[in-house]
Amino acid sequence: MGEDRGKYDFYIGLGLAVSSSIFIGGSFILKKKGLLRLARKGSMRAGQGGHAYLKEWLWWAGLLSMGAGEAANFAAYAFAPATLVTPLGALSVLVSAVLSSYFLTERLNLHGKLGCLLSILGSTTMVIHAPQEEEISSLDHMSEKLVDPAFLSFAIVVIIVALIFIFVVGPRHGQSNILVYITICSVIGSLSVSCVKGLGIAIKEAIAGKDVVGNPLAWILLLGLLACVSTQINYLNKALDIFNTSLVTPIYYVFFTTSVLSCSAILFKEWGHMGAGDVIGTLSGFLTIIVGIFLLHAFKDVSVSLSSLAVSMRKDERPAANGVASHYELLHESTGDMEDREMGPAV
Repeated sequence: MGEDRGKYDFYIGLGLAVSSSIFIGGSFILKKKGLLRLARKGSMRAGQGGHAYLKEWLWWAGLLSMGAGEAANFAAYAFAPATLVTPLGALSVLVSAVLSSYFLTERLNLHGKLGCLLSILGSTTMVIHAPQEEEISSLDHMSEKLVDPAFLSFAIVVIIVALIFIFVVGPRHGQSNILVYITICSVIGSLSVSCVKGLGIAIKEAIAGKDVVGNPLAWILLLGLLACVSTQINYLNKALDIFNTSLVTPIYYVFFTTSVLSCSAILFKEWGHMGAGDVIGTLSGFLTIIVGIFLLHAFKDVSVSLSSLAVSMRKDERPAANGVASHYELLHESTGDMEDREMGPAV
């Protein structure tokens, strides 16, 4: 029964994670549509300090969609391993890219289509090979994990690295190096996911009728989550304000997911129950998603399609064909000259 329950929770978490990506990806489209409608009406744009979007129902629909997506993502951590839920966040980027090509008339080039395909393949691979049993079932068990020497060492290293980047590296190189602010967001993000995981377990216990409000760990996790998320938002906004979004998004995804997978392996020991084939499959799926996200963002401004590739190939073939023809003509002429020279004395 315990094994069946674990699989049942796994599929609930998987469904929540996928639905979260759909809601979040769709929210960007709804918000963008609302802002474009306001721009056509001549209202002051949000980038110029305007707040007319608060009267636009499409913008509110996007906000509600994002709220539903974040709630589903939060709940997914209570049922499925973080090794599965976090990488599937890339699907929201895919959903946004596909929907924008249909509803915002933004062209999805060949690189983007390949990136979407690779992201789907990578996500499917991770789902197949991800650990399917939940390792932590109560807050008491969570508290035992949090005082584990391996996790305490990891948390101390994360905090030290974040403080060094915030107070030493950031002021000097934050405006010129894209990795500075992204590193802060990513390492702190690994701790925020741990807090979300713990709060998800607390909510499950509260629904089951257990006393969670009186448990100090629940409040510690809540305060830790607020501190981590506020830090992430602050430095992610700085990175987006200074650097190109097409660079920030894939780099942040790679760094953040790598940090979460590392934290998950240390805190929840999810990788300890996986065979070598599943570990290789999970890592392969993650790397495939990385390549897909890179193709989707890095070349989004390059106009490449199958038709343009066919035209380019035909253009390349014509000079080659002309070169072969001219070479044949020269060879034919030189052969004719040699024959004329050989027949000359005989005349």
